Amino acid sequence: GTRMYRTGDLVVRRDNGTLDYLGRADDQVKLRGFRIELGEIDTIVATAPGVSRAVTVIREDRPGVQRLVTYVVPADAPVTADALRVHAAARLPEYMVPSVFLEIPAIPLSPNGKLDRRALPAPPDAVTGPSRAPRDAREEILAGTFAAVLGLDSAGVEDDFFALGGHSLLAARAAARVRAALGVECSVRDVFEARTVEALAARLAARGASGRPALTGAGAGPEPTPLSYAQRRLWLIDNVRGPGTAYNVPFAVRLAGPVDPAAVRAAVRDVVARHEVLRTVFAEIDGEPCQRVLDPAGVEVPFAVREVAAGALGAEAEAACGHVFDLEREIPLRVTLLSASREEHVLVVLLHHIATDEWSTGPLLADLDTAYTARAAGRAPEFTPLPVQYADYALWQRELLGDTKDKDSLAALQAAYWRDNLAGLPEELALPTDRPRPATPSYQGDVVPFEVDAATGSGLARIARASGATMFMVVHAAVTALLHRLGAGDDIAIGTPASGRGDEQLDPMVGFFLNTLVLRADLSGEPSFTELVGRVRDTGLAAFSHADLPLEAVAEAVGQARSQSRNPLFQTMVTYHSVETGVSELFGVRASELPVEIGGAKFDLEFAFGGSETDGGISGGLRYATDLFERSGAERLTERLLRLLAAVVAAPDAPVASIDLMDAAERRRLDGWNDTARVLDGPENLADLVAAGAPRAEGPALVFEDEDLSRTDFDTRVNRLARLLIGRGVGPESVVGVALPRSFDLLVAIHAVVRAGGAYLPLDLTLPADRLTHMAETARPVAILTDLGSESALPEAVEAGRIVLDSLAVTRELAGIASDVLTDADRLAPLLPHHPAYVIFTSGSTGRPKGVMVEHRAIVNRLEWMQHA
Repeated sequence: GTRMYRTGDLVVRRDNGTLDYLGRADDQVKLRGFRIELGEIDTIVATAPGVSRAVTVIREDRPGVQRLVTYVVPADAPVTADALRVHAAARLPEYMVPSVFLEIPAIPLSPNGKLDRRALPAPPDAVTGPSRAPRDAREEILAGTFAAVLGLDSAGVEDDFFALGGHSLLAARAAARVRAALGVECSVRDVFEARTVEALAARLAARGASGRPALTGAGAGPEPTPLSYAQRRLWLIDNVRGPGTAYNVPFAVRLAGPVDPAAVRAAVRDVVARHEVLRTVFAEIDGEPCQRVLDPAGVEVPFAVREVAAGALGAEAEAACGHVFDLEREIPLRVTLLSASREEHVLVVLLHHIATDEWSTGPLLADLDTAYTARAAGRAPEFTPLPVQYADYALWQRELLGDTKDKDSLAALQAAYWRDNLAGLPEELALPTDRPRPATPSYQGDVVPFEVDAATGSGLARIARASGATMFMVVHAAVTALLHRLGAGDDIAIGTPASGRGDEQLDPMVGFFLNTLVLRADLSGEPSFTELVGRVRDTGLAAFSHADLPLEAVAEAVGQARSQSRNPLFQTMVTYHSVETGVSELFGVRASELPVEIGGAKFDLEFAFGGSETDGGISGGLRYATDLFERSGAERLTERLLRLLAAVVAAPDAPVASIDLMDAAERRRLDGWNDTARVLDGPENLADLVAAGAPRAEGPALVFEDEDLSRTDFDTRVNRLARLLIGRGVGPESVVGVALPRSFDLLVAIHAVVRAGGAYLPLDLTLPADRLTHMAETARPVAILTDLGSESALPEAVEAGRIVLDSLAVTRELAGIASDVLTDADRLAPLLPHHPAYVIFTSGSTGRPKGVMVEHRAIVNRLEWMQHA
């Protein structure tokens, strides 16, 4: 009697309640990893002007190339495919927009009234094949490369790489394979801008040789074998921070059916023997880390089988992933088989990141499945030998890059690029943290999941298409826009992984083939979101074209100061997962991935996005450092991100600065806090406000220790000093530094500057010299008021003229100046409410003080409000 969800799955229920999946009871299909309801497409297309009826099918007229084809019956006049495509693209996710629209006079039906799919005509291009055949060997090789990278049987000469399912990581692989196949230089930007075989062939025709060495299985290399650069970075982190779980990479699979533990154990040993990186430990010799590959016959593979209660499988899986690897003594792999019954198991595969990456899950599970099948049948697996091992890759990487000291090497050229493009990068991103940054982080973290609905996800895809960008570039732009709006500034750097699996020989390998790129976004000038995506796209394409240099070398080239309290160059990571790691069958039984959370945080913030297979939405999670953020703070960040994504989809050409990130309750609360406006029926500048109040007051103006300064004496001193300043050129919009200790002179100086019409800049002489110099260089005071005891504490670099109040010359000059009240007639120009009254510098969350100018009307408003409140 309770509500059930109708999934459209066709199942059989066993006696014990288990459901056996048999297929679909509707027209739902799967294309490029996305589940699609064909009827939904039909309904949308049928609403287009001039369409009477529509029906959509998946066709595979060319082997390996599946596409959506919609047949339309016109209502009264012919309809154009372009108009239908625009109509569908405005209402459907990108992956649901048909590739072909074909007009037919009527929908063919079978004798029982159902759609006769076999009677639907093939699209003209499917009958004749591609618009033309490859004209030469270059186009033929490029077409084969596109097909191989995209996992298709073939690709046409005029097929768009990205329309066939390409994205930025696949573009990087395509560029690398083109370099290897044709021996010419090819970049990620080339693939983005020349998106078809025909266009790319024309672009590369005049290119010279790439000069990159070939990756080969060289066999025994030098002893000791060095680490890859990515491995070396993780080894350094492990040594500096100490071992932890932040770089554990878990994968857990639910298995519904009988599993032979002995066969699983043997299969794990087979896979470890096949992939050298899984039986590698990392030692230090003469201060440098090196790989030590263990003999497969003698290596001990950590494998455990445990019986647990069915309800405890998830918790036990997470516990199994909490192991802390000792990289010097342990291989970077552990496998645990948890069994709740004969039919219910969870396989937990835990690796250290030093031996794996996002792409490794596929070959690892495939090899594990192959080995299990063989071992369960009582025989050894017959693997196709790997063309190279990870040590070959590490040696090849060094040959490829060369030495940064060699100005003609790839390393030196890419170091020069990063040095130029990251020059002046802020040392730390000003994030809206809930806690101050600790000197030594704990690297503890947590995750807040979030979901982007299908309508917003489709809108983001439309922005990507219109901008010639990828979904990663769009979400990257969104995160930078979010941080910009939350006070991180105009210059925002994030990190993102870049795949190093360019060579097809690396496809079947398990290993760590990633580098980390620093992507810098410029949000100055109040860009629209569309404009920001364009900026991010251009920056990203250039960065991906210089993705060989390891992050440590980039940091060294940039020369940014290191700190143990934060990650160098960037503190926020953005990823977009485009690799399907889902598994439906393993060891001959039904399988499904079991998400596990191990905690830990490598960075302050890590925004992870991934396309949904079901509805075009985007699933994601924000991993945050618990040293810096409360969970409530991280949740607010995700709420604001979702609000921003919805806003940019609704108005992509609106300025990013106009996006409202607050909900209604926050807005009401903020309006209450900001309700400080007063009706100013008196003076509108600070000088006149103080002067108007002076005659009405009684008693001393100032008290300091045992001394009093009467109001008359105070006013006299202020007016004389103000007139002296006017004589030295001080007026409205002038800044005057005040470098004095707590004293009568300090208050007299501040009031005199304001009364002269200038803005005072307090210079605290207890601050470091470079900070005072930065403040003076930024505010550019025309003069500095100081005394004999303080002048020597001012840095020499502060070059403004100094007025030493207790010097004999200034004392004599002041004695001869009139002391009557000043008006605008005495000032260099009228003092207006919008003129600055003072300039102060905040501490600056990045360590660089930031100047704030406060206008007269603002401080007068505040003082009037304070009198009443």
